[in-house]
Amino acid sequence: MAVLADSDTRWKWGALTANRIAPSAPGIPGDTAGGADIRLDGFLLRGRATPTARQLGEVGVTADSLREVTAVEFLRAMREEPYDLLVLSLVGGGVQAMLHGLKRVWEDRPRRPVVVTGYVGVVYEKLADGLLLRHGADLVLANSRQDADRFRAVYEGVGADAGSVTEVALPFLGGAPYTGEHDPYTVVFAAQPSVPDSRKDRTYLLNRLVQHARRHPEREVLLKLRSKPGEHTTHIEELPYQKLSQRLDLPPNFRLVYGHMGEVLDRTDLLVTVSSTAALESLHRRVPTAVLTDLGIREALGNHHFVGSGCLASWDQLDAGHRPEPDEDWVARQGVAADGSYDTAFDTARERIAKLLARPGGLPPLTPYYTPVTAPGYLPGILARHHLGPDGTPLPGAPAADKEPGPVRQIVRRAARGAYRHGVQRVAPVIRRMGEL
Repeated sequence: MAVLADSDTRWKWGALTANRIAPSAPGIPGDTAGGADIRLDGFLLRGRATPTARQLGEVGVTADSLREVTAVEFLRAMREEPYDLLVLSLVGGGVQAMLHGLKRVWEDRPRRPVVVTGYVGVVYEKLADGLLLRHGADLVLANSRQDADRFRAVYEGVGADAGSVTEVALPFLGGAPYTGEHDPYTVVFAAQPSVPDSRKDRTYLLNRLVQHARRHPEREVLLKLRSKPGEHTTHIEELPYQKLSQRLDLPPNFRLVYGHMGEVLDRTDLLVTVSSTAALESLHRRVPTAVLTDLGIREALGNHHFVGSGCLASWDQLDAGHRPEPDEDWVARQGVAADGSYDTAFDTARERIAKLLARPGGLPPLTPYYTPVTAPGYLPGILARHHLGPDGTPLPGAPAADKEPGPVRQIVRRAARGAYRHGVQRVAPVIRRMGEL
């Protein structure tokens, strides 16, 4: 099987999902799943968020092979290398481009892999847009019962086939359940790269976290970060907390930490976030979890997704000792599976894939909802960003190297990425501030 991903978090989701849903996968053994007889080839789509070696190591998911590719190089590999299962773990536009490209490269093949896609975490924005860009895959995975209902409603509402929607759960849930307070009591704030996005709001949250550490010197207070300055993940981070914290006098019980979220949760007594998927990981393990309301409950923040969860709280309440109690019905609808049902969460997907692979005569061509007929003003631009024409054929001059780039090309590529990240994290904020004068 193969996975194509465009960031560290999507690689984690894609690889773990592939292991969970492979027809020969023996259930859910531990946190990483999969069987020893399953080969996994990873492809990292070259772009602004291509993960670094450090990020890949932190994710902790291994593959039998892993290489960086352009879209056209990937399509060439899919034409030449046989697979049973392909997971597209990309942004919506990337999924749509690959679906059209794969339809083209497989048009003369008697058999093709089962194509699967889905979402890395909570779906709180661009529901219709993202879903329709993913339509055409054999399975569109929904991480919860609520998402499955919403996904089917969108597809049926536009007259698209909703049969691909398959309910599963987030593939990285797991770990030992919370059994009681640690020594020292540990509060963890799970930071997000783009939520909130303003300096004022991010500074406010950092200050409140530091104040909490000062008010509770007996506690350990951790700021859990996703990436180091200069690295990119799923979303662009213009104002890293690391840089904001350099201006503060930090108390001795306050620390910045990286690493696997599961390992951090092993020692967490209270998980605090604005809207991170880490909240679902925490709830799955029954760790006390707070979703902040300090900046309002707003769609732009994503914390509106947690309305009804029982987890909404402010820093003032947390400072005073409040510990949110999650609503069990809400938790059950979110695919958290804290009731022990996680062991069977991927059974339906596995069974559907096995049936598709056993289909006599192979699978029919991929049929995305968007075509040059249904979206003539939208689809060509999406395909062109990946150097594909309206019919999924590579455009003239599309980058498609036959071998690994030479040392000079690698140096130029690293320099270009560094310049882009410098522009995002240094130049863009300055220009924005100047525009506000």
